[in-house]
Amino acid sequence: MRAAVVTGPRSFAVESVERPEAGEGEVRIRLEGCGVCASNVTPWEGPEWMQFPTDPGGMGHEGWGTIDAVGSGVQGLAVGDRVAALSFKSFAEYDVARADAVVKLPEALRGQPFPGEPLGCAFNIFRRSDIRAGQAVAIIGIGFLGAILTRLAKEAGARVIAISRRQSSLDLARRYGADEAIVMDDHWRILEQVRGLTGGGGCERVIEAVGKQWPLDLAGELVAEVGRLIVAGYHQDGPRQVNMQMWNWKGIDVINAHERDPKVALQGIRDAVEAVASGRLDPAPLYTHRYGLDRLGEALNATRDKPDGFVKALVEFA
Repeated sequence: MRAAVVTGPRSFAVESVERPEAGEGEVRIRLEGCGVCASNVTPWEGPEWMQFPTDPGGMGHEGWGTIDAVGSGVQGLAVGDRVAALSFKSFAEYDVARADAVVKLPEALRGQPFPGEPLGCAFNIFRRSDIRAGQAVAIIGIGFLGAILTRLAKEAGARVIAISRRQSSLDLARRYGADEAIVMDDHWRILEQVRGLTGGGGCERVIEAVGKQWPLDLAGELVAEVGRLIVAGYHQDGPRQVNMQMWNWKGIDVINAHERDPKVALQGIRDAVEAVASGRLDPAPLYTHRYGLDRLGEALNATRDKPDGFVKALVEFA
């Protein structure tokens, strides 16, 4: 099979390697595609802790496709089943996954891309946010996660305030149901504007979905007393500082919404499957950039640089 190997900082090659075999309790998936995650960007840049070359297909963890081999002891899955998977070497034409780490995709999703891991992540973040009707909810950073969370929060009856740098992101937030859209350019102006929208009290829920220091600072300022601050951004570039005096005084709950239990992650994917298959959520407008495997570097660079209109890159296999 063909698989991408990251050979050094911002450098990769597509190599011909042995196709993996499905072991006991595993299935092999002929991949249709794999989403590119923002968490791929830092390893791509080559930090000190990164080791090169990566395993074939390494860093790819948002794959979907069709089972083409079933290992011993597997029940309830068969060759030909279309699935989304929690697997970790999916920048390749084939990957293997534990049988209990895949979710079947129904006929209603035939022909549609389905990067299950990030879709499930959005649903788990929403669950842990505990958003209720009538609440003011600020979402800082409208990308793939932020847009889906906007839709889910609006569906729950919240008043959604979207905050993001790019006008295209704010337009997307409006499309997904945001009541208000604020450009993320000036800290104090944003605070004043949100206070005006909330009668001075702030937001009962604030979701930080960027993964940088300033948005985290802003989130702490925007959350109301005894509100909930949800950290959905992936902070992987070093330590953070927080205003603990303010957090203490406000009596807020702080939720790290990154799941590590595979069972929880799988349930999020199942929730996403139901929502997309039923028509409650249409993620298609979010898949803005598509690449072949030999253009993985372009996909990673676009995920880093976010050209105008960019939301989510998919690497697809012919």
